[in-house]
Amino acid sequence: MGARWVFPENDERVISQMVQAHGFPEIVARLLATRRVALDDVDSFLYPRLGQHFPDPFSIKGMAEMAEDLAEAVINGRHIGVLADFDVDGATSSAVFVKFFRYLGMDVPVYIPDRLEEGYGPSNKALDTLKEQGASYVLIADCGTTSLDVIAYGKSIGLDIAVFDHHESEDTLPEANHIINPKRSDDESGLSALAAVGVCFLSCVAMNTKLREKGFFTARGIDEAPLKEWLDLVALGTICDMVPLKGANRLLVRYGFLQMAKQQNPGIAALCAVAGVHTAPTPYHAGFVLGPRINAGSRVHKSDLGARLLSAQEYETAKNIAFELEDANKKRKTIQDEMMKEAVARVEADKLAENPFIFVGDENWHAGLSGLVAGQLKERYGRPCCVVTYARGANGKLEGRGSGRSVPGVNMAAAFMAAKEEGLLIKGGGHAMAGGFTVEPDKVDSLGVFLNQHIQAQLNGKDVKIEKLMDGVLTVRGVQTEFAKLVQDNVGPFGTDNPEPLFVLPHVKLQSVDILGGSHVRCIVSDWEGGSRVKAMAFRAKDTPLGDMLLNEQKKGMAVHIAAHIKINEWQGRESAELHIQDAAIASKK
Repeated sequence: MGARWVFPENDERVISQMVQAHGFPEIVARLLATRRVALDDVDSFLYPRLGQHFPDPFSIKGMAEMAEDLAEAVINGRHIGVLADFDVDGATSSAVFVKFFRYLGMDVPVYIPDRLEEGYGPSNKALDTLKEQGASYVLIADCGTTSLDVIAYGKSIGLDIAVFDHHESEDTLPEANHIINPKRSDDESGLSALAAVGVCFLSCVAMNTKLREKGFFTARGIDEAPLKEWLDLVALGTICDMVPLKGANRLLVRYGFLQMAKQQNPGIAALCAVAGVHTAPTPYHAGFVLGPRINAGSRVHKSDLGARLLSAQEYETAKNIAFELEDANKKRKTIQDEMMKEAVARVEADKLAENPFIFVGDENWHAGLSGLVAGQLKERYGRPCCVVTYARGANGKLEGRGSGRSVPGVNMAAAFMAAKEEGLLIKGGGHAMAGGFTVEPDKVDSLGVFLNQHIQAQLNGKDVKIEKLMDGVLTVRGVQTEFAKLVQDNVGPFGTDNPEPLFVLPHVKLQSVDILGGSHVRCIVSDWEGGSRVKAMAFRAKDTPLGDMLLNEQKKGMAVHIAAHIKINEWQGRESAELHIQDAAIASKK
């Protein structure tokens, strides 16, 4: 896939000290060292505890004032509404708020923008709708930090507004009552890696504290809110938003998946049943099975399905929504495959992969799939990518809707915000690794030129260097279930900033290679000398350089080196280890 495979330069002395101090196998110590876990931090990394390592919500700028204000709003019976983004982070954020206020005895209307018609972020229409539904205090989740004009409008119609976000902040903040965002320049909490759902959860913890201090629970004769029960939502949103899995996020995700295994959330339980997840959900299930289905609704004009699913109180209601999402996801896959083929053809024809940045668009492409296709292009070419689609805005005019996905060393959100300052965007923002924007059609070409220059400047004029970091070398004989569990249990959960370990298996023999499910490449591999065989999958690799190479080399009988994750496959109650191939290289016969 055009990448150079590199091994980390670890301090062998530190690895030995870890083994001696903690008694775990050397491979675990080596993986921790590669992830730059300091010797003193090993215990908190491997065994984070809610009692010892839970972050202080009040360390976030403005949290104390917000919690005091919202606690008074609850006590005084004010009507609260929620406006949240249409992705998984937004859906989980809204569900956390709904469950919290529902427990307090409040019915909270929720507004999720239509991805295709309204685009990302709050709008005047959204605030008007919530006010018509009785809300006088609106909580904006997973967006709003850069929405100066919309929030000003909301204030002008008499709404109080609090923003709960984690996206990059500009120097000027909206005139909201409260802006809880650990990415604010004046925030010193050290919690900037939180997903929006993490921000919302900590905000509920803070509000719960203020309500306790004011005697709310005692006066009503009820227990405090069962906050731990909602950590499954926090884990789901955190994994799907691809924020760094370190510090507080690692703690929240670890305990969140323990909670998710109990299947107490009707929405998550129903979605697992419909999607065929019959074991305790893992971060893999969250990112590649549950998350895409929750997101699918917004791609077919049903943006609120995810939020409704995750806040549902009855299993049957949740299951009906889950079936809707399953159907939407199947439609999404078909459209996305065709869109990806056209995008690849455009990149190849125009030789765009020779540039440090890939920028493509088409008026006929689906407006809800730009981010997914941008991500696929980034993985295929190892370049930061933007995909622009087109849709009618709230005013009926055609506008460009773009999504970008980046690589380490390129801050995509910074590029979008700079373009906005240059007057090239209607709105735009996001994270370093991903973001979105809205642009007037006649400015698309100029935007592409500007972004290319900005990204080149970030790279100091150098080409993007594609490197894959390898964690170690394995033989096929070493691919065992016990080893896979050892890695997963000690170093997981995996995600951004704690990547799943990638191992090189040198000089393997491709015993068989075929196509599975129309797009996946399935292999049976063994060491070159023979012996045990293991299944290895290269997902969505058909018609890619990786898939073509595996299919061709098997016919030639040549040895190959493969880079793969080791996984546990569960089927009919039996567990076995298998490989998920990420890259391969041709090798000569031994």
